[in-house]
Amino acid sequence: MTQNSQSIRASPQVLGWIRQIQKEQATGLELETAAREARISFESALGEPLTEAQQAHWLAAQEEIRRSLEAPPERVEPNAIRKPRRPQWYKGPAASDANWPAFKAYLLERKRWAQSTVDSLDTTSTEIVSLLEAPTQPAFRGRGLVVGYVQSGKTANMMAVIAKAVDAGYKFVIVLAGLTNSLRTQTQGRFEADLRARNPLGWHLHTSRDDFRTPPNLWFSVMDQAQVAIVKKNVTPLRRLIKAIEKTPPALRERMPVLIIDDECDQASVNSSGSQFDMTAINGAIRRLLQLLPKVQYIGYTATPFANVLINPELTDGQLDDLYPEDFISALPPPAGYFGAESLFGKAPADAGDETPEETGLDMIREIPVPDAAAVRPPSARDRDQFDPTVPPSLDEALSYFLMATAARYARGQRDQHASMLVHTTVYTVIHNRLASAIRDWLDAAPEMSTTSEGRARLKALWDRELASVDSARWDLSPVDFEEVLRQLPQVLEDLEIVVENSSSDMRLAYEDGPRKYIVVGGSVLARGLTIEGLTVSYFVRSSNQYDTLLQMGRWFGYRPGYEDLPRIWMSPDLAVAFRDLGGVESEIRADIAEYARRDLTPADFAVRIRQLPGMAITAASKMVAAESCDVSFSGEHLQTIRFQHRDSALLDRNWQAGAALVSAAASAGKVVGRPQGRLIRDVSFDHVRTFLRSYAASEKDRFSDGLLDYIATEMAADSDAFRHWNIALIEPPAGKPASQALGAFGAPRMVTRSRLNMPRADGAADIKALMSRRDVLADVEAPAPADDWEAVKLHRQASVGDQVPLLLLYAIDPNSTPAAESKYRTSLDAVSEVLGVGLVLPDRGARKQYVRVRLARDEDGEDVLADLPGEED
Repeated sequence: MTQNSQSIRASPQVLGWIRQIQKEQATGLELETAAREARISFESALGEPLTEAQQAHWLAAQEEIRRSLEAPPERVEPNAIRKPRRPQWYKGPAASDANWPAFKAYLLERKRWAQSTVDSLDTTSTEIVSLLEAPTQPAFRGRGLVVGYVQSGKTANMMAVIAKAVDAGYKFVIVLAGLTNSLRTQTQGRFEADLRARNPLGWHLHTSRDDFRTPPNLWFSVMDQAQVAIVKKNVTPLRRLIKAIEKTPPALRERMPVLIIDDECDQASVNSSGSQFDMTAINGAIRRLLQLLPKVQYIGYTATPFANVLINPELTDGQLDDLYPEDFISALPPPAGYFGAESLFGKAPADAGDETPEETGLDMIREIPVPDAAAVRPPSARDRDQFDPTVPPSLDEALSYFLMATAARYARGQRDQHASMLVHTTVYTVIHNRLASAIRDWLDAAPEMSTTSEGRARLKALWDRELASVDSARWDLSPVDFEEVLRQLPQVLEDLEIVVENSSSDMRLAYEDGPRKYIVVGGSVLARGLTIEGLTVSYFVRSSNQYDTLLQMGRWFGYRPGYEDLPRIWMSPDLAVAFRDLGGVESEIRADIAEYARRDLTPADFAVRIRQLPGMAITAASKMVAAESCDVSFSGEHLQTIRFQHRDSALLDRNWQAGAALVSAAASAGKVVGRPQGRLIRDVSFDHVRTFLRSYAASEKDRFSDGLLDYIATEMAADSDAFRHWNIALIEPPAGKPASQALGAFGAPRMVTRSRLNMPRADGAADIKALMSRRDVLADVEAPAPADDWEAVKLHRQASVGDQVPLLLLYAIDPNSTPAAESKYRTSLDAVSEVLGVGLVLPDRGARKQYVRVRLARDEDGEDVLADLPGEED
């Protein structure tokens, strides 16, 4: 390419033509027609034909749009595990495609998406379409799973996949769109706005504001248009759909490659009968639907795939094919600007010590005290009819802050955008109405807050405190002055509405009618799929002990453009801890998918590992009948104790004595050597280590050895040299204070400092978040590591000592440990005596199949988590 042609492509004139052509494309025109319309409009306004130079710019703009559409998407790190030897039939979109180019232009020009966001959507959707079965095959069946994030834009990815799949030859699209009319209608609206409006003549819809009805001729015909049915996961419309397919002649079915997208596929789609030989109605209907279609590709979308990866992949004779994603599992990358569990609640730090802001999480979580929670939810199901909720101090504070945060958004010019507050306290619909009434009474008195000196002082103190907690400059925003907030408050109060959104309410969120300012009170309807636009404040008391249910309740995850500094969440401390732990579980699942993609393994080879959290169930027990007891590989792992019963003197003393016995036994049989990190004993018999691991426990219910000794025994049985000898190191900082008691033959060790998180736990344990640092891994290695990330450091150690010798690390923790610097996230450890921490570095000996352990549990008050969802239609 010549330098002159490159300069033309980058010129302002070409960029201007690109914008004009894409505006025409966004109406649904293909590239050549859109370019011609843009030219006609320009020449009409100019009153004369294009000059030679203008025509060159016009042609260059078309070529640039065509190049951007047809260029192979930039490869990202592998995000999918897939069947091997699958032919690469799809290479990406073409400029002549009918749907994706128009949708892309619509996102850029009408919805004002950033170019980088659209490029990311282009890349991930192309990867997913490339994993589908080629629609030109004479027959096929495909099963896949796409794992997104809660409120992360999965619907946009679905629409991009639909557009590209239809452009590539799929003729019929069925979207299974949630359990409620609200969710189905929301998805229908998105499809019509995003795709059908771009290409009205290219689609034939079998659904509209109404759910699926039997076609007039009772079956489906083959059409030039792509056919679409967006169906609620309800037995009645699914049976109608099945009957229409059954009546469609087989010869016609063979000419219709069908794409089925199951939105929120872990809800209702998975068999929850408790037996693989029985099927729940919706699961059976979906499986029957797949059986009837000779050319069908099924994709499930969810942010909580726990139930889906536990579907039994093995079928007995005569069973209908189930929905295990045997062909591929794809994990969408986190979108730019997304607020997820780790960004809000923090994540495990790379090293012990004070965390970075990313590791700590944003200071946006506020506590709901126990008495306040009791004021907004009944103590049990039996009390719900007599219970009258009130507005306790924490809800008063949350409501006040929401009014001011919305006023701040007005001051930033965002009055024309949605703003919402979520109040989610219980599943019981009768309580929703009463609480909404209490909030309405509170709002009636709200104008007085800004007119009295006492009310203004209280509001100002709250606003100043919240301004100081989050740095607006992190997002290039300026804080809004309190006086400006006060000026906007009357308009906020005038615009505000209260909506009760549940199965028995006549009120509904109506964001399509213009910018709305809502306080939304509801339950499970709000906890799955339904988008709450402009969500700024959440008041959340509702609990669940299931991973999937709890994560789906997190409606506060998502995007907050222009007000990233303003969201706040009021919840109990235990819930905050649970969400932080679940953020870690999510990360582990995605890391495993990426690792197995790197190793080119498939979903048929690999069972997704899901870590068990104490006191929580992964999903409903009836969805876990195929899960096996944990047979976990600890290969290549580094393990560390991070939670301690720091006020239990008897437990702390038993652990210390167990460590002392290990050190004395090891020192008597081996040589103690000094290391920069402390002291080291090499070649310690596993007999001594096993005795220690059986004795040590971070708490009575959290024994460090659970599952680990079984794994070690299996490895030793397979390899007589593996794990026979261990290296043991005591980590001692040079300037550490000596302990008040001896640790066996080591005497009084120098102690490390590990303060605890300033976040109370229900079990009373101290959470230090991290015990080990990366350099500790090299306590038995002479040469320094060439890299400083965890995996590189562990690989360096293994290259030095081999794959048969584990490392056990001991840490004497100062009971009076305080944060290294003033921190609102950490506080003094305040243990009753010295705490013994333990770390393990285990060699990488290859991966094995891994399954979760089933733990039966029930949800809040023993109630079904879908208690306020409507039943099946007649």
